[in-house]
Amino acid sequence: MGNSTAAVHIEAWAEGDLNLLRAANAPELMSHLGGSESDEQVVARHLRYLQLSADTTGKGRMYRIVSTATGEPMGTIGFWEQQWHGQQVYETGWTVLPGFQRRGAATAATLAVVEAARAERRNRYLHAFPSVLNDASNAVCRKVGFTAMGECEVEYPPGHPLQVNDWRLDLQRPHLAGDGPSPAR
Repeated sequence: MGNSTAAVHIEAWAEGDLNLLRAANAPELMSHLGGSESDEQVVARHLRYLQLSADTTGKGRMYRIVSTATGEPMGTIGFWEQQWHGQQVYETGWTVLPGFQRRGAATAATLAVVEAARAERRNRYLHAFPSVLNDASNAVCRKVGFTAMGECEVEYPPGHPLQVNDWRLDLQRPHLAGDGPSPAR
């Protein structure tokens, strides 16, 4: 596939995705998020993902990233409501498994999530908060068209200070041809 945008699609999080979440909990994938979680924490996260994906009010959705060519799960992505500076916004985050990195999967999946969040017509902004040290995720934000709002400190996990970049995308602005890769199907 080279460096072109990967042929991926996103599918709603399902009961059978617990092992995908366990794979995404690998130390090398969690290094920018305060470290791996215990299995008990992963199971609790899986239940939250199932609950969010069953919600029909537009509060958000979790997905698995899937290779269109092979049907293999490649990672996780989603969006959810969050209060940020006194405003209700969506937040997004993703993880791509090591064997699928550097192929454009995160960019393609993020474009698909942007369209899913936009379709909810509930919140104007979608934010991403990658660690300032996570070059790959910051690059995804740039490629997708997020605007850098600056550095800030958040707690993630709770009680663990994390220096992040605040990236914001205006969901009221439609994706335009020439803005980068078109959304994944």
